[in-house]
Amino acid sequence: MTVKRLLLAGGALLVGTSAASASGFQVNLNGQKNNGMGGVGVALTLDQAAMFYNPGALAMVRENGVQVGVNAAIARNAFIPESGGGQSNLRNTLVTPANFYAGFGPKEGKWKIGIGAYTPFGSELHYADNWEGRYALTDINLRSIFAQLTASYAITPQLSVGAGLVMLAYGDVDLQKDVPLTAQSGAPTPHVTLNGKAKQSFGYNAGIYFKPSDKLAVGVSYRSQVDAKIEDGDVRLRDVIYSTGGNFTAKNFSATLPLPAVANAGVAIMPTEKLTISAEANLVFWSTYRTLDFTFSGNNGYGDRPATGTTPAVVGTPGLLGGSSTSSAKRYYQDALAFRLGGQYKVTDAFTVRAGGFYDMAAVKDGYVTPETPDADRIGLTAGASYEFGKRFGIDASFLFEDFLKRSQSQTDLLNNGTTDRVAGTYKTTIAVPGVGLYVKF
Repeated sequence: MTVKRLLLAGGALLVGTSAASASGFQVNLNGQKNNGMGGVGVALTLDQAAMFYNPGALAMVRENGVQVGVNAAIARNAFIPESGGGQSNLRNTLVTPANFYAGFGPKEGKWKIGIGAYTPFGSELHYADNWEGRYALTDINLRSIFAQLTASYAITPQLSVGAGLVMLAYGDVDLQKDVPLTAQSGAPTPHVTLNGKAKQSFGYNAGIYFKPSDKLAVGVSYRSQVDAKIEDGDVRLRDVIYSTGGNFTAKNFSATLPLPAVANAGVAIMPTEKLTISAEANLVFWSTYRTLDFTFSGNNGYGDRPATGTTPAVVGTPGLLGGSSTSSAKRYYQDALAFRLGGQYKVTDAFTVRAGGFYDMAAVKDGYVTPETPDADRIGLTAGASYEFGKRFGIDASFLFEDFLKRSQSQTDLLNNGTTDRVAGTYKTTIAVPGVGLYVKF
């Protein structure tokens, strides 16, 4: 029996299928007001979340403030195997990406400083028992927290610049799959689990904001790549008898996943004092993600049989006779564009409503789709509202519905691409994300 490789990626170290409103495994739920406007933000000065979307715009946010938001991403994922059979559904999951921002500086001054924390990658995903792709993936539980320290300066009343130091402050992964090896009589299906914590890594976020008139603003920003590195992850093998798994000696693993750079450009128009409309484009440099490579502390479970033997690799790419301590999995992602449009209307001094939408192109090529990230072109619709109490305290609410186009790949596609470590069939995903935030201005 040929064993498919354990897929640590395809968006597996710090990502997953619950990623919302961005290609691949990027998440774009980092400002509650922005969430209600289709995710636009690079040409806006809505609140302290400007430090994420465009650090250059933070200096133009007049009020100092502190804000916190949380979202509840609810994914619905279905898979129909090419070989026939019934549809497999993702077991219900709830992922809660959150954000926090605080910005300070003289109200009529030229500068602002800010601190922020957000969760741009993270997911919890559990496929149904005995689903077609259980030898590629059964469960993922992924968490990450990014922190950003920002400084922004208004060179003139119309032009400001800013930059932020970004840190992957915390990240971990728990990844599981079934193993198609002979189980002991009456025992559960053999199972392998990989768990690891990412090292702290650093990057930057920089931007320019220009508002030539009261009715027009433009902005550009760039967030650098940050590498997620796991150096001493744990490997645990369960319910495997010696004759089929005794040559498996790996206890630890290391791997690196590139979290790609993003370039943003946008424009906002304000036809009246009450109405703001913004459009922007995002380019995610996914093409840097070519392969995902692993190094194990011992034998990955292949070998000590004749050259025509049948003992498969429990983890990683099957190696030469005697076993292997490394593996490499093809990804070959492509750069991906997203187009966003959103607006807000101030109904009263206290009440504001928002709406928006986006179209996001897939980063994963045909024949390379994995159970961890069944990426596809996607369409999103959003809505939101804010209510302010006494011009100091307020609440933001947002809602996102995201519909992934159906994505199919055949066994022939997998054979042609050398990607038989994943499953042939059709994926269909939808995501609903309600969110709420609180803020105080001073």
